Amino acid sequence: MSTPDAPVRPRLVRDRTTVGLYTPYVAWGWVLYSFNPSVPLLADELDISGAQAGLHGTAMAVGSLLASVAVPRSVRAVGRRGTIVVLALLVALGVAGLVLAPSLPWTLTSILVAALGGSGAIAAVQVGLADHTGPAASAAITEANGVGSSVGLIGPLAVGACVTAGWGWRPGVAVAIVLGVVAAVVVARLPVSAALPAVRRRAHPAASEQATDEQATDEQAPDQAPAPVAPAERTATGPPRRAGARRRLRPSALFLVALVAAVALENATTYWAADLVVTRTDAGPGIATATTAGLVAGMSAIRFVTGPLSLRVAPVHVLAASFVVAIGGWAVLWTATDARVALAGLVLAGIGYGAQYPLSIALLLAVTPGHRDRAQAHATLAGALALGVAPFLLGALGDAVGPHLAFLVVPVLAVMGAVTAAAGGRLARRDGPPSVLTRA
Repeated sequence: MSTPDAPVRPRLVRDRTTVGLYTPYVAWGWVLYSFNPSVPLLADELDISGAQAGLHGTAMAVGSLLASVAVPRSVRAVGRRGTIVVLALLVALGVAGLVLAPSLPWTLTSILVAALGGSGAIAAVQVGLADHTGPAASAAITEANGVGSSVGLIGPLAVGACVTAGWGWRPGVAVAIVLGVVAAVVVARLPVSAALPAVRRRAHPAASEQATDEQATDEQAPDQAPAPVAPAERTATGPPRRAGARRRLRPSALFLVALVAAVALENATTYWAADLVVTRTDAGPGIATATTAGLVAGMSAIRFVTGPLSLRVAPVHVLAASFVVAIGGWAVLWTATDARVALAGLVLAGIGYGAQYPLSIALLLAVTPGHRDRAQAHATLAGALALGVAPFLLGALGDAVGPHLAFLVVPVLAVMGAVTAAAGGRLARRDGPPSVLTRA
């Protein structure tokens, strides 16, 4: 029999709103996991260098940077629902431009538009999921990413099949056009809730201010209150400290660094793993591109395990361990001279990668109650920088020293992620009893 003071274990309720908010992940997941491994094929098609091909990661980063600025303002102006709908349609528009693009400037511009829509939609959805599911946010966000990567798993297979059939990479990527439109329609039709208000219409300024105040009050209602946090977290995210108080490192900053490592690892690997497999094994371009599905398969499988696990075990421990697993996957991939062994390495790496981004986001939002849109904007900005630098850096290093030596960047990033995740959890527990954040 439980005592009155015993903590209640959070439970994820998959209602219509929760499941409906998963759909933008599906559209953006297809773009990421079908287009990223197609970049070497695009480079051959356009006769450009690896560094130039890596500029697609930079263009995606610029789109994400724009999203980090635009999404908070759009949510304030037209609400979360209207923001997600418009951004999902931008994904469809950007992908349509991408598959029709005849040259590098057009592909760069199109992927920028798609990234603005995709990363922006995910940013808006993640805060909505955190508000809607409360203490179960780590499970909801992880599961949403799992749904997206599970559907995205078909992307590399579709591209590989299209290449093998002689159709090129474009038909496989074009599926995202339909998925973006479907996501917009689904979110537009979800029921009104505190986390997902109705689409706002222009009104008199005074009325708009009153509506904003009422929404802020609703979002702080007891049934939508954020998960309780320890005193250290309240210090880190609450009112300003007294003048002269020593500034302390915030756990949110460390979780942000872990997120940067996670984004850099995932995108650098999805962009250039196929190139590594081609140069180190006897696999052709179509087979090598399809092996990237192993990475996505590992990511998808572990996300459906990590979600429930994060409700029982400290999410920071799971996050730190995931970076260690990623190093093991890299070691298998890096030493492989057979396509089957490389595939096994990518699956193991995916098992590590799968937990990293969603748990980093969930932990960041958990230690920033009341400021989640701002924290998510910072996360989108940091992720955009990682997305812009990592694929370009790996492509440039591959041009200089070959893809094999260039992939030594991967374990360095993984070690950085493991250390910052563990340190962030320690800071979050530092000044008080553990919270839902650490499940201790």
